[in-house]
Amino acid sequence: MSTEHKNRVSEINTTANWLSDLALDHVNALTPYESARRLFAGSGADTGQVWLNANESPFAGEYAVDSSVFNRYPDCQPDSVIKGYAKYANLKAAQTLVTRGADEGIELIIRAFCEPRKDSILICPPTYGMYAISAQTFNVGVQKSVLNDDFTLNIADILTYVGKVKAVFICSPNNPTGTSVSKQDIVTVLEAFKDQAIVVVDEAYIEFDIAQNQTDLLEQYEHLVILRTLSKAFALAGLRCGFTLASAAIVQTLLKVIAPYPIPAPVAQVASKALESDGLLKMHSDVDLLKAELIALREALTDIGDIQIVGNINANFVLFRTQRKTQLMAFLVKNKMLIRDQSKQINLNNCLRISIGTPEQNNTLLALIKAFFADGNQ
Repeated sequence: MSTEHKNRVSEINTTANWLSDLALDHVNALTPYESARRLFAGSGADTGQVWLNANESPFAGEYAVDSSVFNRYPDCQPDSVIKGYAKYANLKAAQTLVTRGADEGIELIIRAFCEPRKDSILICPPTYGMYAISAQTFNVGVQKSVLNDDFTLNIADILTYVGKVKAVFICSPNNPTGTSVSKQDIVTVLEAFKDQAIVVVDEAYIEFDIAQNQTDLLEQYEHLVILRTLSKAFALAGLRCGFTLASAAIVQTLLKVIAPYPIPAPVAQVASKALESDGLLKMHSDVDLLKAELIALREALTDIGDIQIVGNINANFVLFRTQRKTQLMAFLVKNKMLIRDQSKQINLNNCLRISIGTPEQNNTLLALIKAFFADGNQ
């Protein structure tokens, strides 16, 4: 080892020591969330990768922005965005909060209702990882009620947590299983946790199963919160714009802990356009195409190798299991086709998830998967 390298290692170790001493203990123990982009950091679009690993839409829109207002701070809750989304969701503006993606909505709920080192949330894995990550970031406990084998809620188990948690997170349609939670099960949970906890229904993928949206329950259950986003069906993941739908009282509570200027002016302008009639028509057209592609992809995969389809069709991705998961992932990455490994999740051993792309991208992916299984030596 060279003297220069030894000095560099010593400097890093010294920095790590004082930094670790200053940081909170629970922060030192955290593991960063492995987002799709972080997993393939540095793999830009210019190198030819096909990104089918983050449940993004493959269809980008075109938007113009007015830069004449960029010298001023934006509104905390831009009126055009709030009114536009409230109209779209058939709710009142007072029931609508716009945030930096639905992820900020998760954080606001935990910050507003959970006391660090004392309170806990309840999640139902396998599910979206940010519920647990956000809670752990704020030193809030995480309890788990594992889904049934068919990925329905284990209601009997969930009810054992009444009085033990401050927030219950239910993802419907669920990521990564593509399954929706029945209204009856959600009502059962709402009734059980009345006056006990906030019940959060994450509807990030609801446009792909719109009949199962639960906004009508907001009038009856004051402790219900619904999360939405423009990242999926609206094809605006790069915008980072989400919505928290709740009673006016909960919205006002969350406004106490939100950042002063959470929505940049360009984001507000684009979001407002996306919620106008032309934007909604585009979104619905995109959803119809993606749903058709999803069904076709699932059917094609069932005839390849040992692939077993897992979950349901209520989002914009396909989940499947193969005993050759590791080798298949390596082969696809080598061929610049990026999908997502979900095998670390509870009850999802050897599972991979494919975000639905364009017809061309999906055909390329299928051809690669077929080629992989056709070559038994890979």
